[in-house]
Amino acid sequence: MSLLFVTDEREYLLEPGETLESDLGILEVPEDVQPGDEVETHLGTVFTARKLRGPDLFHHLERTGAPMMPRDVGLVMGHTGISGGDRVLDAGTGTGILASALGRAGATVVTYETNEEFAEVARDNMETAGVSDRVTVHSGDIVDALDDLRGEGFDALTLDTGDAPTVVSAAPELLVSGGMVAVYSPFVESTKDVVETAREAGLTDIRSLETIQREMDFDSRGSRPSTAGVGHTGYLTFARVP
Repeated sequence: MSLLFVTDEREYLLEPGETLESDLGILEVPEDVQPGDEVETHLGTVFTARKLRGPDLFHHLERTGAPMMPRDVGLVMGHTGISGGDRVLDAGTGTGILASALGRAGATVVTYETNEEFAEVARDNMETAGVSDRVTVHSGDIVDALDDLRGEGFDALTLDTGDAPTVVSAAPELLVSGGMVAVYSPFVESTKDVVETAREAGLTDIRSLETIQREMDFDSRGSRPSTAGVGHTGYLTFARVP
């Protein structure tokens, strides 16, 4: 069970029994450490152990590319209502941020990643996230597996892949009646392709959103949205099987 060890402006993800060497000293994590315990390095720096929570995964899972942002994960979960007991078919695993979040919500996830090395990292990340019993990571293209997946009756389909339209066209054969579809697209053109395919496939409740988020700055001069950073991440399209 991985825990987060936190001190002022520093945090590390460590296992019980693990040893960390840094400029703050040598930290030897006890085998019986529990959330809330304080552990001291040989130089006297005190770390507090914390239970690993969903937002921590975004910062501490091993990355194989740009992960899905928390704002997008939240929208996917909010608009699909994926929860405990649901079976989710996912593709474009990447780092596994979305798959791990769905698994931590209690869903059973079958996810496909075309890059075998990325898939192996994602499997390790599912172990770290504590959801390896609920998230199965396959190496390969979901399009090649569609014939085997038809009729499985998944509750939701989540996609972050360039061939999303092909998979969306098969959604009526992949999902139960009322099943939800969520597609992340980095470009408007691919979003349009997904929408047109969803219409042709007879899906309902089709809507696309651009995700934008701005942090707020508060100081003695006044309050306003931050001028730093880029607020746009991408586009999300949602639909439903009749």
